[in-house]
Amino acid sequence: MQKIGLSPSKRLLVFFISVVALTVPLGNAYNSVAIILFVLYSVLAAKKENITFNKALLLPVLLFGLMVLSLTWTIDFRSTFRALSKEAALLFIPLAFCLNRHYTKKLASQILNNYSLGICAYCLYYLIRAYVRYLGGEGTDVFFYHELATNDVNAIYLSALVSPAMLCFLVKQHKSFWGYVAFLFLLGFIFLLSSKTMIIINVMLIAGYYLFYSPLSTKAKVTSTVLVFAFVGIVGYNSMIKDRIVEEFSPNISATVKNDNELHNVTIHEAWTKPAFNGNDYFNGIAFRVYQIRIFTEMLQRDNIFFTGYGLNASLKKINEKGKEHTLYQSNDEQMTYSKMNFHNLYVEVFADLGIFGLLLLVAMLGVNLKNSFKSKDFIHIAFAILMIALFLTESFLWRQRGVVFFTIFYCLFNGILPEGTKKQIYEKNTHNGSSRLPGVASV
Repeated sequence: MQKIGLSPSKRLLVFFISVVALTVPLGNAYNSVAIILFVLYSVLAAKKENITFNKALLLPVLLFGLMVLSLTWTIDFRSTFRALSKEAALLFIPLAFCLNRHYTKKLASQILNNYSLGICAYCLYYLIRAYVRYLGGEGTDVFFYHELATNDVNAIYLSALVSPAMLCFLVKQHKSFWGYVAFLFLLGFIFLLSSKTMIIINVMLIAGYYLFYSPLSTKAKVTSTVLVFAFVGIVGYNSMIKDRIVEEFSPNISATVKNDNELHNVTIHEAWTKPAFNGNDYFNGIAFRVYQIRIFTEMLQRDNIFFTGYGLNASLKKINEKGKEHTLYQSNDEQMTYSKMNFHNLYVEVFADLGIFGLLLLVAMLGVNLKNSFKSKDFIHIAFAILMIALFLTESFLWRQRGVVFFTIFYCLFNGILPEGTKKQIYEKNTHNGSSRLPGVASV
């Protein structure tokens, strides 16, 4: 590496981690290349004194190990084997962090700053793309939801990617005019994406920051909170999100019209108890997830999967069978067949695919992440921990390459930071042993 002018440095480490994070919205091939380069750099730059073993970073590795082990009992070997490649980030990213020198909060802050600026550029691109389509004769739908994010990236996933960047601009001390503009721009973009879950979580996080973490005076905190809620109310009332929330929380309306077809809105009670469905039955988000939890409980009662699950990505086969059993053949408004969609709940997905031990590993990972976030008193870390816990209730986030890379890179970024005081402890230890070196510590 030194011969080609790439001597290991803090700057290179920040660059490679930033590139991995910023290629997540792109095609999976670009992101895979970024991960390979980051891992390759970490291996080539590794020194014995820099290698560390972090218990928190061991958890995703164990989860990947269980996924590999599920090859021995899976009911769909081909699907499980193919899924391992997209889940490999759970193994390689933590190992790359362990091979690198310890890094401090300042390096993590630099990575987050790079990420935030990059996400602003992405959002600007998406808006320009939507505007060009609008000028081409397409309707205003191009500025909202999946039409804005594209079906490949998905509005919910893009909202999750934008949220940490938006919150980084929120918590930045001594914000400039452009800092405020970037914060409001990204917040508005999240509203345009129209993900109900992500909007509600982000509004709560922003309010929580102003009330409990902001250095402002009490009067300024209250004023800022009121202004944020006023902005949310005005934007929310005059956007597509209002209609989506009304539809979501009005499940008892007997019928609605979508694409010139009269559809029956399935209620939560019907989703849980109705033995068979018809071609005109329409599931909103809550009703569909209730139905999926229902069929999982039926699977759990019928099949011996409590300890092992069906195998990584193998539950899709059983979901399809349940769809036929309950005559669930029709499609939703995104033209996706209900019976071919995964559980849209990571806790259920992990239980169904990997059994109780997989679920325990996931809960342990989230628990450690949440505990460390409050211990560090870092609001971005706290927000990330809460965001993931809530998002996993509505999406099988780690079962998609974008989701697993995004979660793993930020999980390792936050939980691998050198704790305050550790540097001094290492110095004292090495001084006691007759050495003044600080192995594995990047001076910042």
